[in-house]
Amino acid sequence: MRPLVVTEFTTLDGVVQAPGGPDEDTTGGFAHGGWLVPFFDETLGAQMDAWFAGVEDFLLGRGTYEIFAGAWPQAPTEDDPVAEALNTRTKHVASRTLTSLEWSGARLVEGDVVEAVRALRDQDGGELQVHGSPGLVQTLLRADLVDELRLVVAPVVLGEGKRLFGDGAIPRSWRLTSSAATPTGVLLCTYRRGGEVETGAMGAEYGDAVSG
Repeated sequence: MRPLVVTEFTTLDGVVQAPGGPDEDTTGGFAHGGWLVPFFDETLGAQMDAWFAGVEDFLLGRGTYEIFAGAWPQAPTEDDPVAEALNTRTKHVASRTLTSLEWSGARLVEGDVVEAVRALRDQDGGELQVHGSPGLVQTLLRADLVDELRLVVAPVVLGEGKRLFGDGAIPRSWRLTSSAATPTGVLLCTYRRGGEVETGAMGAEYGDAVSG
């Protein structure tokens, strides 16, 4: 079985909508598109290069696929791990409205999305990576199919917009496996699936915690 890895740009309050530009996704009248851009630096770029280097296949929702397909096919792949990966690896696209895909290597996910993704995940190989695609990610979280979360947390609060975790997310714990901060204050956090949610009670002085 190969790991299904989700990478998301998110704000402190969990908004994942339109991090890259004002016209990326204006659904719901969202007016803060491009909120990540002021914080993007060489450190974050190098981490993205490293994460993309481990991909075997991509799994994308319709919106993210259309954003990527509008820009990356024209990007030179030499000395650019992100462009090289996106233009040469298979891209599985989950959509109820698209009937054909023009980007080389792109394939529509057929049938039930959860069952199709489960079959992809059950194959041997390297990482099956999801980038953006918030609606698809929520479906995958509800189906408990996400093995690893890579969160790029920008130091900004928006108060509105599509969020990473929605209603129906399965309660579970996540184990932090790596973390770092960029010079602009962005947190780079990698979490792997943990186990059941545990609860406890804090002592009167908050010094003694008892879990159960």
